[in-house]
Amino acid sequence: MEAIKRVIKEIIKANAAPDVVEWLEEERALNTTFVLIPRKTGKAVVNISPEQTERLNDAIPGFSADGWGVDRLARAYLLLNLDATDRDEYFRKIENLFLAAEMSELVALYSALPLLAYPEIWDKRCSEGVRSNIGSVLEAIMYHNPYPAQNLDQNAWNQLVLKAFFTDKDINKIIGIDSRANKGLAYVISDYIHERWAAKREINPNLWRLVGKFIDDKLFEDIKQLFDEGNLIDRRAGALAISQSNYPLAKALLNKYPELVTAIENKSLTWDTLSR
Repeated sequence: MEAIKRVIKEIIKANAAPDVVEWLEEERALNTTFVLIPRKTGKAVVNISPEQTERLNDAIPGFSADGWGVDRLARAYLLLNLDATDRDEYFRKIENLFLAAEMSELVALYSALPLLAYPEIWDKRCSEGVRSNIGSVLEAIMYHNPYPAQNLDQNAWNQLVLKAFFTDKDINKIIGIDSRANKGLAYVISDYIHERWAAKREINPNLWRLVGKFIDDKLFEDIKQLFDEGNLIDRRAGALAISQSNYPLAKALLNKYPELVTAIENKSLTWDTLSR
């Protein structure tokens, strides 16, 4: 973690008063310092250079502090400097911060999960955060945070993804959204889509992104209905889903829409451009 600590220290020095880093490194009670940080740093959004962003990502792939307040970054730096020699004591100190935290403190703590030692001991805490109804807390866990994809089991990961859809989060910012797609999630999404269809409610077309790799007899029926009854964006989503599949009937269906095949091949149709 030394590489990321150096970059974060550099960013704080460029965005806060000259003595902030020294103050953060002084010996005092962790809880006291953690609470007092915004009074010392302010809450302005940090300016991060492209080179610094690249160095953060090199140190922890997928991690980004873009859009963070300087207080949030300073809290992360404080945790990076915490002595982790004693695993149980380290856990106790940080868990106590979680238990006493107000909203902005929770945001900082969940954002810092990929920076903490002993990643295996924070999975239950991360899963607990996914159950939050606070949007900023959910975004701290979901957006540009590699911890969930690397450490949550399949059930917990699937709950995170579903919560992202239920709360209308930007899934393009979720690290691992494609690599951790799984058949269990595809089937749960299918059930959810059927509920939305029955209630005549709109469906986020990006849901099909997590179905395509797993198209089988059952899921193909959903894809057919999408093409038969959906609008243009629905059919585009269905086409992108089929492009991820090797299921013969799905491939045959897509070949009936050569304009969609061409758009996928020349990359004018992607999940990123789907709704534009």
